[in-house]
Amino acid sequence: MFRTLRHRIAATATALATAAAGVLLGAAPAAPAETAVPATIPLQITNNSGRAEPVYVYNLGTELSTGRQGWADASGTFHAWPAGGVPPVPAPDASIAGPAPGGTTTIRVPKLSGRIYFSYGRKLDFRLATGGLVQPAVQNPSDPNRDILFNWSEYTLNDAGLWLNSTQVDMFSAPYAVGVQRADGSTAVTGHLKPGGYRGVFADLRARSGWAGLIQTRSDGTVLRALSPGHGVGTGALPASVLDDYIDRVWQKYATATLTVTPFADRPGTKYYGRVSGGVMRFTDGSGAVVTSFQKPDADSVFGCHKLLDAPNDQVRGPISRTLCAGFNRSTLLVNPNQPDTSPAAFYQDAVTNHYARAIHSRTADGTAYAFAFDDVGHHESLVQDGSPRQAYLILDPLD
Repeated sequence: MFRTLRHRIAATATALATAAAGVLLGAAPAAPAETAVPATIPLQITNNSGRAEPVYVYNLGTELSTGRQGWADASGTFHAWPAGGVPPVPAPDASIAGPAPGGTTTIRVPKLSGRIYFSYGRKLDFRLATGGLVQPAVQNPSDPNRDILFNWSEYTLNDAGLWLNSTQVDMFSAPYAVGVQRADGSTAVTGHLKPGGYRGVFADLRARSGWAGLIQTRSDGTVLRALSPGHGVGTGALPASVLDDYIDRVWQKYATATLTVTPFADRPGTKYYGRVSGGVMRFTDGSGAVVTSFQKPDADSVFGCHKLLDAPNDQVRGPISRTLCAGFNRSTLLVNPNQPDTSPAAFYQDAVTNHYARAIHSRTADGTAYAFAFDDVGHHESLVQDGSPRQAYLILDPLD
């Protein structure tokens, strides 16, 4: 149903569940019996967009107790998808009427790992293939959702709590923020842009040679979104050679220097040492044994944190690859041979960098975002989490 979140071309529910189990985000403690996570929690959706069109909301995902894929209605009742077909057939209408401008709608969210979609003006077109739900893929010009202004958040609600994030891994589009009210009544919110930030991201991309091709507009002139650079390379909207110069310089540097990776913040003694020889970067452990190696990546591998930078959910290659992915996207590998570099002041300073991620991070109110696959390296991701949530929030922001 969903492509893996940690694969991050499309940030998905499956790996948020993995993250919730502790592989990447850190294991959440089991909720005490007296504060056990209920079967559903309220999600308060507030429409501060200023747009007059109706809003449609969808809660789609995997039921964690059964593994079934489906959708939840406004009351939090789960409905499994019926069988799909070839070609894909229309899915049942899972839309929930969203709030009017300036209004708030509250729905119930069950224990799923999935996405909360919202769209303006038109309902989204979901289809069912034999393998499950077909997600919108607006990098495809023929996708039926291509001309709809929409976006989504990702979440996992399970017995250990709630993980809820805003995401730009696939695209930057209609702005929103997410939040959670904790058991003590305090609230955490992330995802808001600075004033003028939404238009500012598009203006920034237009000012960068080669990057304006990521922007998609509707025939009426409405700016709909900017594709992520991974999708941009895949569709030809962004030159495939856009990172070659930086990647080449990294490979040259570590042919004569050592790249030290300390992938676990809570295990500072676990270190791996990378050197390039024969065009391959090999990592050794403290004993000198080779633990994994990487061919020189291309832009697609860097932006997607996959292919030549594949990151399995293990304890060696995956953590090293995640660190490399973050260093390449943030262009910190040349200035700091000790990775990860978690200081945002060092990020995106090279002329050859992920300008999409740079433009977004520089315009978020708190500096956090999920602008590429492993933006959580160093905890720079836009995520709220609580082990005993009272309620969650989705705030639809102005497009200014």
